Amino acid sequence: MTRIVKAVGDRGVLIDCASLDEVLAVAAGLVESPPRGVIDIVPAARTVLVTVDPAVLPVDRVIDWARDTPERNPASVDTAEPLIVDVEYTGEDLADVARFLACSEREVVDRHTGTTWRVAFVGFAPGFGYLVADDARLTVPRRPSPRTSVPAGTVGLAGEFTGVYPRSSPGGWQIIGRTEVELWNPDAAEPALLRPGRVVRFREAI
Repeated sequence: MTRIVKAVGDRGVLIDCASLDEVLAVAAGLVESPPRGVIDIVPAARTVLVTVDPAVLPVDRVIDWARDTPERNPASVDTAEPLIVDVEYTGEDLADVARFLACSEREVVDRHTGTTWRVAFVGFAPGFGYLVADDARLTVPRRPSPRTSVPAGTVGLAGEFTGVYPRSSPGGWQIIGRTEVELWNPDAAEPALLRPGRVVRFREAI
């Protein structure tokens, strides 16, 4: 199927994808060797946005490049060591998650820590990464009623994703634990600890 690519003004193009898996594969292909003038490549749940400097790279050339660049395996993009996140699995929704998955709370923790997660995209709040895995053993619905305030460091599940709240905010994810890892520091050289493609492993805090 021909990849659907459309201009977004004179500073970018948007690629429509059929699935999150396609988003990850398309983004992996684009980041391998972007032409001069590409400023950023931003994956989302069903799209990939490419922003450019139009004085260097006209949008019509970006459209051709974005349409013709082959997909890649996302695992080949970020070869850095996995980020280890220590978690206290004492979340308020851990029992509900176990009941939904028809397993024990211990098994929920074992599944979460035994899975290799990858940041699919970031959004919702600065530093918030949507992490996915190769299997669906921890797919759960969001809470029917969101909480008005979820503390920074809260680890949750929603749909096929897991994530860590980088700061206090409202949220409807199923809370399974908390971590002390700081995911967002606006004063750091790289404020966000998570970036698309980053591999993350969760470890139970002792």
